[in-house]
Amino acid sequence: MHLKSLQIINFRKFSRENNIVEFVASSADSSRKEPINSVAASTTLIVGRNNAGKTTVATALNKLINEASTISGRDFNFNYLGILLKEHKKGITDTLPFLGFNIVVGVDKTRNDLLSNLSPFISIGDVDPSANEIDVSIKVKYEIKEGTQFRDGLKELIDRYSNNEALLFRKFIEFVDKTQFSENYFGLDGTKIKGRFKLSDLIKLKTISAQKATANNGLAATFNKIIKFRHKNATGSDFTSVENSLDSINSDITEKISSEHQDTVNNVLHEIESDKAFSVSLLADLNFEKLLNSLIKYEYSEGELSIPESQFGLGYSNLMHIIGEIIGYVEQFPEEDCQSKINLISIEEPETHMHPQMQELFIKYIDDAVALLLESAKKKINSQIVITTHSSHILNSKIHSSNSFDNINYISTVDGQSCVVKLNDTAVAGNEVFDATKHGTEEEFKQWKLENLTFLKKHIKYKVSELFFSDAVIFVEGVTEETILPYYIERDDALKKFYISIFNINGAHGQVYYPLVKLLNVPTLVVTDTDIKRSDEEKENFTQVSDLNGRTTTNSTIKLFNRDNDDISQLNSYYESENLYGVFQLDSTESYFATSFEEAFILTNYQNVIINDILKNLKPRIYKEISDSGSNENYEQIKNHSYKLQKKLSDSKSDFANELLFKLITTEDPAHCPVLPSYINAGLDWLKPRIPKAVKGRS
Repeated sequence: MHLKSLQIINFRKFSRENNIVEFVASSADSSRKEPINSVAASTTLIVGRNNAGKTTVATALNKLINEASTISGRDFNFNYLGILLKEHKKGITDTLPFLGFNIVVGVDKTRNDLLSNLSPFISIGDVDPSANEIDVSIKVKYEIKEGTQFRDGLKELIDRYSNNEALLFRKFIEFVDKTQFSENYFGLDGTKIKGRFKLSDLIKLKTISAQKATANNGLAATFNKIIKFRHKNATGSDFTSVENSLDSINSDITEKISSEHQDTVNNVLHEIESDKAFSVSLLADLNFEKLLNSLIKYEYSEGELSIPESQFGLGYSNLMHIIGEIIGYVEQFPEEDCQSKINLISIEEPETHMHPQMQELFIKYIDDAVALLLESAKKKINSQIVITTHSSHILNSKIHSSNSFDNINYISTVDGQSCVVKLNDTAVAGNEVFDATKHGTEEEFKQWKLENLTFLKKHIKYKVSELFFSDAVIFVEGVTEETILPYYIERDDALKKFYISIFNINGAHGQVYYPLVKLLNVPTLVVTDTDIKRSDEEKENFTQVSDLNGRTTTNSTIKLFNRDNDDISQLNSYYESENLYGVFQLDSTESYFATSFEEAFILTNYQNVIINDILKNLKPRIYKEISDSGSNENYEQIKNHSYKLQKKLSDSKSDFANELLFKLITTEDPAHCPVLPSYINAGLDWLKPRIPKAVKGRS
């Protein structure tokens, strides 16, 4: 039995759409078609930028299972409450605030999962006898108990504060805070379930939060709980003798302090009050819990040294905190829950204080650690592991360990609302359909899609996993763009406050990412080149292009933008598709059409001293041929030979990029710096209003 999905309705930043989180079954679940050897494949990952809504998923589970009775106004989606308040102001009072959660549970008939907890939600007649798994839907709604009282109270609020919208909304939230809600369950056909069913009877949740504190006794606090549990459940162990020893110590200390000090204290008191009023008894009260908390120290071993907990690194301390919590979970796990309950382990942001390599290894081997604990404890646990993270390293490790994008829930914000994107290999591979004229045979088409997906899985580890956590993404095709664009973005007041990732992915390989960035809905700018096709004679003579009539491109990305057509003579606009924008050298610069970024940059800045100095240093002979002295009257020749210069730079683009960046950084007056070509600026202008604005609030 396992949790398959959770739909979150009106809770915090989740609204009514794109609000379903899907979970993968435990690696021990025999209903799987194939056994799972990797924890990454059997772990549900919830990823996204800060404040996107990752923590809300864990909070929703905890509220449903462990804190069902506590509902406040701040648990609601404020946008939803705002709309509802406007309706009540107009006199439309039919709708009352509610929170909704729809849960789907998978029941494995082959494992003899106990169904007693689910009987109210199952109709035997609807169960397919040939299926190994049954899907059971449970709807939970938190509804107002006294509707009439709520409507009357809200009307009074509206009448009192109708002239102050902001104050009215704050008072409305406070009013919802004071409102009583009932937790109601609904089964088949929306029928309300009667009886004493509670979700906590079905699901057991262990939450391991990020170790935010840096207290010196964090490890002690974690492991003391384990020792106390073992002590409580031990029979005939040394713990009994410890208690007996403590009783003897208490007796000895009590006798000593009472005989030496108790009479002295009471004699003084009795001078003030009658001895019949009160007296003081001095007792020793050393117990096992106090012994653990005060007298037992935890230390780390580093070589031959014993390192106190207060001196150990926060990353290892956090790792030990997580391991300790899991050990405690395994120790206290009742085996009867294995088939009668769903068992969830929710680990929040395990990357806290961990260095990148530790983050990568964490998700790979945490399942091995749990398996080892189960083996030593001789227990069977079918726990599902759910990890919320904003670590690109943990995400990257999951993709590579499982060789799949499956079981990743990406959460972003659209118009201030959390939106869940369920990633899987099929969606990431794209929805392109077979076309015989383009793809050849169907077998070749399948192989092509498989190769693209394989490339994406392997290539994403080269920094590109950062796009999951970026405010915007820019794909470029050259080292020069990749090197200098960060400088110009840093100088742009509208862009510098956001996290914009720049990835250098050449040619057709960049297209493999387009389905993924569309799924993630990240504003994505593609910077590519027209790559004008030239004849051998034109190449040999370094012919400048001043007219695109009859011209074609060798650039596969441009062909894609142009509906698989290599004719660029009719291109009259940049490419735009949803959250994707493609720019290239569309217009002429100084009467010439550039074929690459370097040429466009030279044409745009042919009179700039910095550009001329760099060209003179990198290609002195060529520069001298074009312009003897570099004086103003000869800058015109730089423009007229832009194609030749960019061709001669083709073997030293990295040097050009690094020299340029050095000059940009060290030039005292930014006004003297070269400017970006117009098509790059057009792309950045498209990007600016589409970057999601930072929203303060809960995640």
